[in-house]
Amino acid sequence: MQDRTYTADAEPGDDVTVAGWVHEIRDLGGIAFLILRDATGKIQIKFEKDEMDEDLVETGLGVARESVVKVSGAVEEEPRAPTGVEVTPESLEVVSAADPELPLDPSGKVDAEMSTRLDNRTLDLRKEEVQAVFEIRAEILRAVREQFREFDSTEITTPKIVATGTEGGTELFPITYFGEEAFMNQSPQLFKQLIAGSNIERVFEIGPIFRAEEHNTPRHLNEATSIDFEGAFCDQNDAMDVVEGVVTAAYEAISANCQDELEALSLEEEFEVPDKAFPRISYEDAIERINATGELDEQLVWGDDLSTAAEEALGADVGGHYFITDWPSEIKPFYIKDHDDDEQLSTGFDLMHPRMELVSGGQREHRHEKLIEGFEQQGLDPDQFEYYTKMFKYGMPPHAGFGLGGERLVMTILGLENIREAVLFPRDRQRLSP
Repeated sequence: MQDRTYTADAEPGDDVTVAGWVHEIRDLGGIAFLILRDATGKIQIKFEKDEMDEDLVETGLGVARESVVKVSGAVEEEPRAPTGVEVTPESLEVVSAADPELPLDPSGKVDAEMSTRLDNRTLDLRKEEVQAVFEIRAEILRAVREQFREFDSTEITTPKIVATGTEGGTELFPITYFGEEAFMNQSPQLFKQLIAGSNIERVFEIGPIFRAEEHNTPRHLNEATSIDFEGAFCDQNDAMDVVEGVVTAAYEAISANCQDELEALSLEEEFEVPDKAFPRISYEDAIERINATGELDEQLVWGDDLSTAAEEALGADVGGHYFITDWPSEIKPFYIKDHDDDEQLSTGFDLMHPRMELVSGGQREHRHEKLIEGFEQQGLDPDQFEYYTKMFKYGMPPHAGFGLGGERLVMTILGLENIREAVLFPRDRQRLSP
């Protein structure tokens, strides 16, 4: 609509055509109001019944909520209106009528279950606070990309259909690929390493990953967004520096550019940008600190993975983002390099938010013989990964990187209770549509 004016731009004295959704109708007898909503806000349309065309009044007040309408008329100042102005309509067209029986209430006056919201995502997204989540998500991804470029990283795209899983195992979605068995990729890990071994030394990717894990929790998805980095001639400390920069950049961008969205989510007062230097706690120290909290039924011992309860206990003790470093080698994947002076310790690290893990990373094993040993130690057949391992014969530099969960980053920044709130159309065990 070339002649359309957004509601936020309507000024007293203007003749405008506004278009959007019928948010609500208030009939007060001799006068009535239609509240029209578009992407920029709401505006009041005034109907003085005795002074206006009867068909115009009947059309305007008879339309169902969430119908799309186009209204033309004069803008007048009205301090009692929601935005301080109102439109006296000269014409009103119902562009698309809505069914009067809505599956959920976009005004937010009546709450809806998560399943109902996701089944009717288009209606759900008409809520200001839901829109705010995805505007902020978009700003996070913009800021992350910009920060990676500041780190001289090149954006790449790796295959999502692969012949073998990144880490082997059964947590793969199989597909038929021209008569052959293939899988949806769990991670860009192996491919980004191969590119870091080329003359493109630093790379990043923001893209989907697929994990066939039978979770049913508020923090897991089967299709998620992974924010990945890999850098040649980097060690685990360099990779952690990049993590700090990327995560902090996301917070800074929200603070600078998303105040309206934070207000819609009632977060404007409590939102804080974290310090850039996150504490780096060794796995051994983490175990001791968790045990000292007294929050667990059983004491952790060396080699234990950290349960959700353990992560929450340590997160409460630290009080902010932190790294866990120097994990036992046996816990980490085959491609994570061990410390040169202690093969029982890996260079692997995790970035933790007080609520959950956000990042897994580390320095990679770049020596061909050691890499093959790692495959065999974890019960994987190196021959199935020959496309990957053979490149390590041709001069692979030391390199390090990480994978950051995109939805988890949004979830923790905004304090969302369910990770499904951070993705438009989530995929989990129960949900394949829409």
